[in-house]
This record gives sequence, C-alpha cells and structure tokens, in this order.
Amino acid sequence: MDPATTIEEALLTRRSCRAFLPTPVPRSEIERLLTLAARSASNSNCQPWQVHVLTGAAKRALTEDLLGAHAEERRAEQAEFDYQPQPDAWPEPFRSRRRSFGQSLYQETLGMAAEDVTAHRGHHRRNYDFFGAPVGIILTVSRAPLGGALLDAGLFLQALMLAARGDGLHTCAQAAFIDFHPVLRRHVTVPDDHVVICGVALGYADEDHRLGAHRTTREPVGLFTTFYDSDSDSDSGSDSDTV
Repeated sequence: MDPATTIEEALLTRRSCRAFLPTPVPRSEIERLLTLAARSASNSNCQPWQVHVLTGAAKRALTEDLLGAHAEERRAEQAEFDYQPQPDAWPEPFRSRRRSFGQSLYQETLGMAAEDVTAHRGHHRRNYDFFGAPVGIILTVSRAPLGGALLDAGLFLQALMLAARGDGLHTCAQAAFIDFHPVLRRHVTVPDDHVVICGVALGYADEDHRLGAHRTTREPVGLFTTFYDSDSDSDSGSDSDTV
C-alpha cells in the first residue's frame, strides 16, 4: 500500500495488519518513526515509555522461546496490570463488538469454524512471530505513574502507527505478549520498575494474503458523542445537542 500523505489518510488506512512481507525495514527508518512518536503528549512531559526493538536473530530467538511457552501453556501466573476482564465478563456493548470482530476475522476472513479451537489457537500463536513482520517491538512503561502512563503509552502507540503509515508501513499492536512477560524479560532488558504493555509488529503488509482484506468497522459519531452549546445565539438554537 502506498504511503499516507495526510493525517486523515493515515487514520483511514491504518489497520491491525496480521500478514507481513519479510522485506527489512532499515534501522534509520525505525529510529525516525520512534523520534516522531516521542513527540506524543505525556502527563507533565514524563515520557514514561521504553521501547525494545528486535530484528534478525534477536527476534527469532524471542519467537522461539515464546512459541515454546505458548505450546506448554506457561503463561504468567499474574498479570503485570489489569488489562481486561475474562471473555465471559465483558458487559454490553463490548461483548457484542468483540464477538463481531472474532466472527469477521476467524470465520469470514480465515474460514475457520467457530468451534474449531485448534485452528483459532494456530492463528493466535502467530502473534509470537509478530505475524511475520521483520520488526518486533516491545513497549513498557513505568509503574510509578502507571495509571497516567497507560494513557501516555496509548498516545505513543497511536503516533507510531500513524507515522508508520506515512512511510508506507503497517503495524499491529499486540496485547498477546503480556501473557508471557517473564519470557520477554529473558530477551530484553526491562527495568524493574516497568511493566510490559504490548508488542507491536512493524513492516510492509502482504496485501496478497487473505488477511490483507480484513477490515473492522467503527461506530458512528452520533453513538458516542454529545455536543453542548450554552450560546443561545448558536446556529443550532439549543443549549445542548445530542447527535
């Protein structure tokens, strides 16, 4: 896919890419993208993030270790932070949105039966090879301002993903890595006062892969926005307007 030339185009063409080409991404380009992402806002300019970039042999070694842990179900006994509830604990409308996403990805795009647990697990394990991307990134933040740092990390991630589109690259933010944070710590130097937030796959999309056609939907503005206007002379003619 061609590089995005505007912020709007970057937002509209960004997606969670799950099939990458092996084409290398130069270190100078990765450094430039991280420099741009570092311009993200953070509480009191704390910049609580640390980034660990793996390519080549280092990435392969991590993947091998992660796949072994995944096969043996050696997930961390305790999460480093409370990321999400168990699947059956999701309230509406989030449960329905997750179910719709799973159906579109596994059944409609990958052709997997809903009850085929083995096939679903096989696709999930591809996370640990960063979906074939040549660049794997592990993002961590400080425990000290954790609540705010999680927000800051989200801003950093979004900036990185949009900057990548400007270079014709794609990304996928991956929460799957937090299940195996002890394994990650054997391969990257995570400070003791930091928690693992996620992984990020970075590279050129394999547009010929069937996953290249997978897209997710978004709720309309009117479903999540309320406009307020206290100016009686406003064009809307009302004090508040729910779209």
